[in-house]
Amino acid sequence: MSYAGEGSWANQACGLGLQGAVTARDLDRLVEFYTRRNVEPRIEVCPFVDETLIAGLSQRGFQLREFENVLARELPPNENLRIRHPYGWPDNLERQHIDATDSTQIRTFADASTLGFRAEGEPLSEVDAEATVKVVRHSRCDAFLARAGDLNVGGGAMESSDKIACLFSTSIGSDHRRKGIQTALMIRRLERATERGCSLAVIHSTPDTTTERNARRLGFTLAYTKVVLAMPGPGLKPSP
Repeated sequence: MSYAGEGSWANQACGLGLQGAVTARDLDRLVEFYTRRNVEPRIEVCPFVDETLIAGLSQRGFQLREFENVLARELPPNENLRIRHPYGWPDNLERQHIDATDSTQIRTFADASTLGFRAEGEPLSEVDAEATVKVVRHSRCDAFLARAGDLNVGGGAMESSDKIACLFSTSIGSDHRRKGIQTALMIRRLERATERGCSLAVIHSTPDTTTERNARRLGFTLAYTKVVLAMPGPGLKPSP
């Protein structure tokens, strides 16, 4: 369970029901964790969970909010990923590996990697900035900033564990889309995953979006579809 502040994308739980039955006490704890912070309880559920989780969420009034596809691909050693870029590798694009000890670099990455999730001119919220700092400073996280000339045009992150890398937090500014930048960021993170010794990479995406289409061009295929559920209630604020 994670809470990063009102309106944060990080306000959700995951991983329940994958190791057997889920008790009423487990779910009551989840609900209480969020309701005492005045936000809707929110949870990601994969199709392989124990049926007790589904029943318990239904009894508590959880509602479907969205679907999310989980795509995966193997990472063969010595694979030349850059030749898979459909538009050719963008040599004029700088991909800066963020120093997790440098607060200024992390803040710059947080701003660039959320450009596509904010309205034009809308500043980065302190809630999202603080959540990004915590994520990037994790020892198994790698973050990359995309720069075109003097402009920060996007960013993407990756976390690795037990030979598996997960690509996340990717966004490109509206003026720099359709130039292959997101795909280049995917490839750079896959290269880093190989350097980390990973043999499998995954990425999560809303169905039939640019992220999913770019991932499929790089050899990702659908592993499963998960659902996001939330429990509305008086005075409870939804999370994006």
